Amino acid sequence: MHTNEEIMLRCLRLAARGMGNVSPNPMVGCVIMKNGEIIGEGYHEKFGGPHAEVNAIRAASAPVEGAEVFVNLEPCSYYGKTPPCVDLLIEKRVAKVHIAMLDPNPRVNGSGVEKLREAGVEVEIGLLAEEAHRLNEAFVKYVSKKLPYVTLKIAQSLDGRIALANGKSKYITSRESLTRVHALRSEHDAVLVGAGTIRTDDPSLTVRLVEGKSPARIILDGNLSSPLKSTVFNDKKSRVIVIHSTRAGASSSRKMAALRKLGVELHSLPADRKGRLPIRSVLRLIARLGIASVMVEGGVEVFSELIRSGMADRLHLFIAPVIIGKGKAFADLIELTDLKKARRLGDIQTAQVGPDIMITGGF
Repeated sequence: MHTNEEIMLRCLRLAARGMGNVSPNPMVGCVIMKNGEIIGEGYHEKFGGPHAEVNAIRAASAPVEGAEVFVNLEPCSYYGKTPPCVDLLIEKRVAKVHIAMLDPNPRVNGSGVEKLREAGVEVEIGLLAEEAHRLNEAFVKYVSKKLPYVTLKIAQSLDGRIALANGKSKYITSRESLTRVHALRSEHDAVLVGAGTIRTDDPSLTVRLVEGKSPARIILDGNLSSPLKSTVFNDKKSRVIVIHSTRAGASSSRKMAALRKLGVELHSLPADRKGRLPIRSVLRLIARLGIASVMVEGGVEVFSELIRSGMADRLHLFIAPVIIGKGKAFADLIELTDLKKARRLGDIQTAQVGPDIMITGGF
């Protein structure tokens, strides 16, 4: 006999199978119970594909009339790429729906529950709500704030350096850490770096050491200074986006034409008084491009501005047991005069990754 909590945990594990494949939609799992037995289960497998409830009903080994349905997110109540799941549940005459959390999307947010109850379906809300929220925290931020969820990935030495004084940073941490980074990339919609990282390290920013989809690659390049021969512009493995200043775009038509010929998407924003791209405007643009989560991998200016502005959500810090000496630190451009203003992380977790230590926390 399964408890309700065990079944909802099963939903969450099913939902997580969609990681990296369903965004900007949420990860959703569904389990159908009847007479104390699981008769069907499914999850949202890919963006644009059938939702979890549809897959679970299709997989059911018996009629779902009178059954209890468990989902980690409120069933949708509007026509999108697929018909409303609420209508299907009502049509199939299920008896009860257990929902971990309401859908924060304003188009749903309670309307699915209301429609179910009006049709005589019993609804219970809140079972493992915290765990459900954590699983879909990127989706929650994306639909409620129109901003992507921002993760900082930083690799540094024991003495806090992310690069040598000359800017070189390949590779401070171990092969094991690099493999973990590739797994993290596959879980995000996009990776982002500044133009300095492209010029210095010439990264490809793709997923290679694990199975998974390569994310979109975003370069913040206010002055359009990245070389056309850069690997990221020439490997064609995933979408490449360059965000530059409006002024640079007006004076670099030849460079822009060459980038477009390489298949690069170009987007411009007005620079601030110091000639920098305002980070909030950058993130709003990224969200408008349908990107719900982004992992930032460099460099100092980008890291410092995201931390200083309070726009970063999570940090993955890999610390290698090496000492570099003079070099660059990831928050070098932040200068405080009072320790009370220091950014403190919560929800701290640590893990050994090969010879390195990985520290994860939320801002």
